[in-house]
Formats: sequence, structure tokens, C-alpha cells
Amino acid sequence: MIDTVLDNAHVAIADRFAHLRELMSRVAVPMEISATDHTELMLFQRDLHLGEVRMWSMKFQPLAFHRTAQLVRWADPETYNICVPQNGEMTYAADRREVTYGPGELLVHDSSRPFGLRGSSVSGPVTCVGIEIPKAAVGLPRDRADQVAGLRIPGREGMGALLATVLTHLTANSDLYQPAHAPRLAAVASGLVSALFSQVLDDGTSTRRPESHRQTLTLQIRAYIREHLNDPELTREAIAAAHHISTRYLHRLFQEDGTGVMAWIRQQRLEHARRDLADPEWNAVPIHQIAARWGFTHHADFTRAFGNAHGVPPSEYRRLAQTGAR
Repeated sequence: MIDTVLDNAHVAIADRFAHLRELMSRVAVPMEISATDHTELMLFQRDLHLGEVRMWSMKFQPLAFHRTAQLVRWADPETYNICVPQNGEMTYAADRREVTYGPGELLVHDSSRPFGLRGSSVSGPVTCVGIEIPKAAVGLPRDRADQVAGLRIPGREGMGALLATVLTHLTANSDLYQPAHAPRLAAVASGLVSALFSQVLDDGTSTRRPESHRQTLTLQIRAYIREHLNDPELTREAIAAAHHISTRYLHRLFQEDGTGVMAWIRQQRLEHARRDLADPEWNAVPIHQIAARWGFTHHADFTRAFGNAHGVPPSEYRRLAQTGAR
């Protein structure tokens, strides 16, 4: 995986608009930009490259992007870009219509079609996350998949909610993954986008392979687990029941990655507890409360598991983190 950052904070205010125009002309999907206020123009974008799949997070002052017919003819990577606003709104304009998307809704635009995007916010910068994926990686007929562009897709239920959760997690926690994980993450993302498009189109003819379905289900289960890590009753039986599968099938899904489901849950809990112990904002919180926050009901069990995972007890880890020794 490769992280790249686009940031104009180091550019003199008077030069920021020209700087951004140049940057936008050189990205994979070239676009023109316009803004009503050039003096406060700010844009920060972080990209996570997973081979041909790109995940991204973005923060910017109100700004408009224009993908013109001329730019489409000049450079078309043939991709879909899915954007999830988190703060502010994004207005999509194409084919003589406009649709405004609020926080949590999903917007799909097509690199092969002209469109306009306008970000606005009444409080703070516009923030969003998203994914760009080759059309060929979406397991649907091209003429069907193209119909998703510009539709309003709910991001708080179904596959939309799952995709939004995954994008938010991966773009904020890319340091948890190694370059060797990129191909699998890309495959899972492709399957997830395919499932989303199929759901939106109510298409029963999806060409997704069985392994793509398993990957999507595994990703959905892991997102569910992350949301319930603080629940000490998070058991195999509860997880399987929530996803309408047997505990045996749940075990098989996790064994494909070489880690049992309960071992994976413990890893996640320990990692979140480790972050809290290293975070200065949590210095005053007793260690047993941090353990309970992540689902450990017995302090002794937490101390033993943490020591086995990190080589030192939690109290020593916190001390070393505070002194910068770790």
C-alpha cells in the first residue's frame, strides 16, 4: 500500500488557487476547479493506493470541481468514484439535474461522463471519504453499473452503511495494514462495491464470484465486531445469529485468514486499548476502565493478555509511551 498526500497548507495564500488548479489537472481524473473565496482556499487529501483501487479522505473549504467533456476526451481512466460526505454537503450536477448529498449519503460519479461537484458547509470545512475503483473490477454489466451514477444511495443501512464504515475505518487506520494486505483489501473493496451496485439496481444477475461474496460477508462481520467490541457478550453465537449463519461457517470464514474469530476479537480489543494507553488524553483514566471500555471484564485477564501481546504490562506500556520510549 502507498499513501500519498495532497496538501496546499505550505503554499502562500495568494498562490493556492493556481496551485490547486495545476494539481487537479494532473490527477487520474482531471478536473477544473472554481471557488468564490480564493483567500481562504484550503484542501487536504490523503490517498491509500491498493493497486488499481484507491481509497481517500478529503478536507477542503467550499470549492467546486468540474469534469468537462473536453477533459473526459483527454483522459478517462474508466473508473467509478464513490464519495461519502461526513461534514457539509456535496451537490452533484449532470444531465441537466442536480442532487445534493448530506452526511452519510453515498454519491457515485463516472469518470466517462461530464459532471460538476460543489462542496459546501455552514460549519467548518467540507470533509468526506471515498473510493475510486476501475469499472472492470465491478462484477456487473457496464450498461447496468453506469446507471448508479448520480443516484441517492443511503449510507446508514444495508451495503451503503457497510461501505461507508469500511472506508472511514481504512482511511483513518491505514497504519494497521501492511503492503501485503493490499491485494486482499482491493478484492474485498471490489466485491463490496459490486454488492452495493447490485443492491441499488435490484439486480439478481450479478456476476460476483462466490469468493467475492465470502470476502464481502467477512468484511461485514468484522465491521459489526468493531462496532460491538465494548460488549463483553460478543460471542461466536451472537455474531453468527446477527448475520444469519452458523457458528461453523463463521469459524471457516475467519480460518481462511489464519486467525480464529475470538482470537481476532481479542487482537482488536488489545489494539484499541493500546492506543488509549498511548494517548495523552486518556492518561487520567484508570487502566481497568480502559480495559472495560474494550470489552475486558476481568482486569487480570486484560493485564495478562496485554503483556503477552506487547511484552510489558499495561501500566509499564503507558509509562514508556508518556516518556516517548516506545
